[in-house]
Amino acid sequence: MVTVGFHASHEQISPGQLLKDVQHAERAGFDAAMCSDHIEPWSARQGHSGFAWSWLGAAMAITSLRFGVVTAPGQRYHPAIIAHASATLACMFPGRFWFAPGSGENMNEHITGDAWPAKDIRQRRLEECVDVIRRLHRGEEVSHRGLVTVEQARIWDVPESPPPLIAPAISVDTARRAAAWADGLVTVNQPAAKLRDMLAAYRDSGGKGKAVLQVHLSWAGSEQEAAAVALDQWRTNTFAPPIPWDLPSAGHFDGVGEHVGEEQVRSAVNVSASLNAHADWLSEYVELGFDELYLHFVGQRQDAFIDAFAAEVLPQVRTPDPAGTEPQLAAATASPASDTPA
Repeated sequence: MVTVGFHASHEQISPGQLLKDVQHAERAGFDAAMCSDHIEPWSARQGHSGFAWSWLGAAMAITSLRFGVVTAPGQRYHPAIIAHASATLACMFPGRFWFAPGSGENMNEHITGDAWPAKDIRQRRLEECVDVIRRLHRGEEVSHRGLVTVEQARIWDVPESPPPLIAPAISVDTARRAAAWADGLVTVNQPAAKLRDMLAAYRDSGGKGKAVLQVHLSWAGSEQEAAAVALDQWRTNTFAPPIPWDLPSAGHFDGVGEHVGEEQVRSAVNVSASLNAHADWLSEYVELGFDELYLHFVGQRQDAFIDAFAAEVLPQVRTPDPAGTEPQLAAATASPASDTPA
């Protein structure tokens, strides 16, 4: 049966409120949770950005859910720090934690003052970091000199079972390349043909593990309200790379998003006042081959979404379609925002 999880959006909601939201999601019947690791929100209207690693320890202690986080070792974080943080969570909460190391975005990484590398360099740096992290998770003492430097690093508390490293990808090429190192694949809602190609590229290249989809959605009591929420909160997340990779601040994203309209937002967010429409979209993603769906309601108040989707949508998504119909995802499209799902 498909896993249906709750996406905790640190960029939009304060960490204290997110703890309440994720507890609510567990009580309502969501299976798991995930979040992204930002220091900067995508818009000043979002207005938050709690530290994901602190929050994860608290959230995992007060729920029984599995959690994942999308993060970026290599610039803002030394890979040994990510290895240390992830190992500690995996030791405290065995079998309940995974993370997705990506190549990052300038909006989060520029704070070090270091130059923002080209994409190909960031990709090679990520792969060096992955190798360092895996070795540290095995308890090795690691020295490494390349695009990152490590000198005699060792983690003394290593988990009996290391946390899975899930590859975040938006493009087919990134999914194919990630198959060499990843324990699974995570992406965001995009046109059906693109998602099929990504999954095929990953699997055909030897990619193993689960396929995870983060789904941006907006729902409200009326179509107009659902569209207004999406436009207010997610208009800055409608641009294709390299814009989301390279802009340095929420102010810059607000600048380029000033003239984004409803039609463009609907290309990145599944917008509907109909719970059945959302259930159909999600069921079609399952038919494409995704094992886990993480639902990101792009509004800042989560309670009504959690209750309505738990009661009306999750049961439909968890029940296989006996007809085995071919998915029709023409209306559920998205413009890629990054090689790190938000």
